[in-house]
Amino acid sequence: MKKVLILGAAGRDFHNFNVVFRNNPEFHVVAFTATQIPDIDGRRYPAELAGDLYPEGIPILEENRMEEIIRDEGVDVAVFSYSDVAYATLMHLASRAIAANADFWLLGAERTQLVSKVPVISVCAVRTGCGKSPVSRRIASGLHKLGWNPVVIRHPMPYGDLAAQRAQRFASLADLDRHQCTIEEREEYEPHIVEGTTVYAGVDYGDILRQAEKEGDVILWDGGNNDTPFYRPDLDIVVLDPHRPGHELGYYPGEVNFRSAHVLIINKVDTADPDGIKTVRQNIALHNPKAKVIETACTVTIADPDALRGKHVLVVEDGPTLTHGEMPYGAGVVAANQFGAASLVDPRPYAVGSIQKTFEKFPHLWRVLPAMGYSDRQRHELEETIKRVPCDLVVVATPIDLALAIKLDKPSVRVRYEVHEMGKPAITPMLEEFTQAHKPALAGAGR
Repeated sequence: MKKVLILGAAGRDFHNFNVVFRNNPEFHVVAFTATQIPDIDGRRYPAELAGDLYPEGIPILEENRMEEIIRDEGVDVAVFSYSDVAYATLMHLASRAIAANADFWLLGAERTQLVSKVPVISVCAVRTGCGKSPVSRRIASGLHKLGWNPVVIRHPMPYGDLAAQRAQRFASLADLDRHQCTIEEREEYEPHIVEGTTVYAGVDYGDILRQAEKEGDVILWDGGNNDTPFYRPDLDIVVLDPHRPGHELGYYPGEVNFRSAHVLIINKVDTADPDGIKTVRQNIALHNPKAKVIETACTVTIADPDALRGKHVLVVEDGPTLTHGEMPYGAGVVAANQFGAASLVDPRPYAVGSIQKTFEKFPHLWRVLPAMGYSDRQRHELEETIKRVPCDLVVVATPIDLALAIKLDKPSVRVRYEVHEMGKPAITPMLEEFTQAHKPALAGAGR
């Protein structure tokens, strides 16, 4: 029996355990480690999810204790199980594990993919913040128009009671309150729900798949970070960001997605440097020349463009895009510049608690505020930080209406962003081809 330590961030790690190690007597998982997400260590993977071999569950410990755990528990192998990691960071972890006398494993993507009874379209990315979410919404809308009944299954974000989050269904905004969703969860689920698409997420993606198969006739896998899909896709779509040219070859497992995709979408071509677009296209030609390539613009809009003109504004952006996605700005900064804001107010001097620690951890951020809200305490600290910033207006560029999640004591405008194809090939013909291949009755009906 090999003793295993799973290095994770509350998502892929649990899936890898469920698919490869649970109920497998050849292995004994001594612990999970946790990183990336605040306050997710110190819990246990519950016995009701862990299976008969783990009657007391499995501890979740801080990643910085890796060597100590390997030594004290006699760990044979450390299994890397999270995403959006630079290769240097990944290999430092590998070196630490090997120096502590453990093997270091990366599990194959297909080995961890479950097979669905209904067709699967996956939408993944090469980095966090590529614009994968608006692409997913565009795909869902196109499927509805073609007569499909899509169900979205979202990459996991189980930051609360893991047993209660085993398999969650979100069909209304009230479901978000009932499941006590964090800001990060709301940002991903709410836009789909508003457009009439049911969302599943949770911890056990075998259970989730069995429920979703009964409800929809096609699964839309909405990936997180740059992780590989949990289900074997019939159509594998991957989004690239020319604002970060070359990142498609420098981060794990984004390069896996890049090399295996059926369709590559180069997003944000309306705001990217032409040289960045050229670099991305050159890398496609070298490393995945068989992929269909679609270019999209990611356009930003606000209800009243004149509201920004001449104002000193605080820009609040999607948290993960700025933090482990390493983007210095997002759609909010684009909107502020496009619609004539006088200045972007630096929030750093006014940050409190964990928000201040976020700025210390990610020093590339200076003129934007990441919408961190992984806990009630952190939401309160985000609210207090906004309250302290002296500005005329808050520019909210999160995928949800932040004013519904926290109290804003200042006027605010909400930025929306959607993808639009730039020429051909395009998304609609791609979905028509998919429909012809997987549901010809719909295609024949001209729907």
